[in-house]
Amino acid sequence: FEVRNDVGYEDMRWITVGPPDQPDTSIVLTPPAVDPGITDDERRTVLEMIAKGTYAMVVLAADDLEAVFAQVEASGAEVVEPPTDQPYGTRDCSVRDPAGNMIKIQQAR
Repeated sequence: FEVRNDVGYEDMRWITVGPPDQPDTSIVLTPPAVDPGITDDERRTVLEMIAKGTYAMVVLAADDLEAVFAQVEASGAEVVEPPTDQPYGTRDCSVRDPAGNMIKIQQAR
């Protein structure tokens, strides 16, 4: 990835990255729980959820979901849900990375 934007404000930063050959694809990395409208208790809850890997997830797409799932499963990743036809119209699976973060992989359309 290349850094496309790096914005600093007070003691925080927002960084936008993306693949050099795909200018329309970007990921924005932001600090957790920085919304000035949340309380200290809410901020603590968010940080606890992050520590457990239940706050957010990464969603990826694969041309061959079954093959990617087999490879990820063989690597020892924790399987949360095998490839499944979801009621909302996609086929996907969910795993956790070694840090406990949820990763959902969808069949590309």
